[in-house]
Amino acid sequence: MFILFGTKGYLYQLAILTLVCGRCGNPAAHTLRKRVTKFTLFFVPLFPISTKYATQCTFCGAENKLNAQEAEQLQAQAASGGGQGGQVYGGQAPQQPYQS
Repeated sequence: MFILFGTKGYLYQLAILTLVCGRCGNPAAHTLRKRVTKFTLFFVPLFPISTKYATQCTFCGAENKLNAQEAEQLQAQAASGGGQGGQVYGGQAPQQPYQS
């Protein structure tokens, strides 16, 4: 008798925000992403074992990791403000919000 088990990763795009990048300093679109790793048994995903959040700059590709609270704040900001402005999370020191 064999038991097949392992993990499988899922990537969800939660929002797109315009932020000033902490690495390149350019006001650019950043994607807010959620990565979920699930335990699988016989190739059937059963339950999540890891959840991580990050933003990625579309200009330079820099990725900044976030905790769940920061990700919720950015997602709420995107829902209420249309994704404009905001501070940089992670990376270098925060800069001024970008206003178009």
